[in-house]
Amino acid sequence: MSEMIRVRPTQDGTYTVYRGPIALICGLTRLQAERYEASIARQERNALLPMEA
Repeated sequence: MSEMIRVRPTQDGTYTVYRGPIALICGLTRLQAERYEASIARQERNALLPMEA
């Protein structure tokens, strides 16, 4: 099972995306952070799908 991906606000008004305890990217707007989070989740779902022949 993959680690939880989450978006957290920082004190300077930007957002950081985490996977488990590791910060993946920081300094984003909320919209950018949410889009980044969604793209990671989509990549993980696609990796779990069986390949079509």
